[in-house]
Amino acid sequence: MKAIAYNVLECEKRHLAEANSKVHDLTLISNELNQSTIHYSVGKEAVVISDRDVLDEKMLFELYKIGVRYITSRSHTVLHIDLLKAEALKLHIARVSDSNSTAEIAEHTIANLTQWTLQGCSSSICPCHSSNYKR
Repeated sequence: MKAIAYNVLECEKRHLAEANSKVHDLTLISNELNQSTIHYSVGKEAVVISDRDVLDEKMLFELYKIGVRYITSRSHTVLHIDLLKAEALKLHIARVSDSNSTAEIAEHTIANLTQWTLQGCSSSICPCHSSNYKR
């Protein structure tokens, strides 16, 4: 899967790269996802975000327009994502489990991408897992 990870901290880079093991075409950048950086997502199927990246209705629609269909957050919550708009656009949304370890968060993030490539949902908040998003 072609994906880009936004807002990657220096301490996360090694863990994400190791968890990925060159399975996915994954680009890691330290920039936050916003209107000025969304162009980095062109040609990607998925974006990986942090809780510092706010995906409101407008941002979700812009991601949808450029072909992004999968969004996984490296956070335990999805309060920074407009889930109603995501559901309307049929975007697949996932988050990580309640782990505090940077390595475990990276592993779960990559597992979410891998699960989608296997045509399955990776989280209870993904619309193909349930018609109702859960926070």
